[in-house]
Amino acid sequence: MKKVILSVFVLSLAVLVSCGDKTKKDSTEAPKEEEVVKEEVVEVDPMQNKGIGPITSVTLAAEVDQELAKKGAEVYKQMCSACHKAEKRFVGPAPKGILERRSPEWVMNMILNPEVMVKEDPIAKALLAEYLSPMSNQNLTEDQARAVLEYFRTL
Repeated sequence: MKKVILSVFVLSLAVLVSCGDKTKKDSTEAPKEEEVVKEEVVEVDPMQNKGIGPITSVTLAAEVDQELAKKGAEVYKQMCSACHKAEKRFVGPAPKGILERRSPEWVMNMILNPEVMVKEDPIAKALLAEYLSPMSNQNLTEDQARAVLEYFRTL
């Protein structure tokens, strides 16, 4: 009886294996040219990109507002310094020189709206891929974010 059950099991297993999808390709096989789907890369000028969020326009005075920058330094120290170091890479990028790389609107939208930015903004997506850690929303007000932006101007 055991031999019959074992024989039925082996036969069933053989039938199942032989019924596999013959159209599946070997994973080591290179895809044919027509099968390769190329992702379209969209070039974005970082200084023209304002990001996604409530900030659509920021006017920076020629001179840094030292009082506002001081407030921004306090907010930065309390809310941002766990992940960002002013002049070196850490959990997140260093803000020194950020306004030479990004528009003021983008910086403020990243501070105020990081969840949507990393999902929809191409630059923020690339930063997430590079740093592997999404920026957490610190729930700053627009005034606090503007103060932090002014502080960044002093770095």
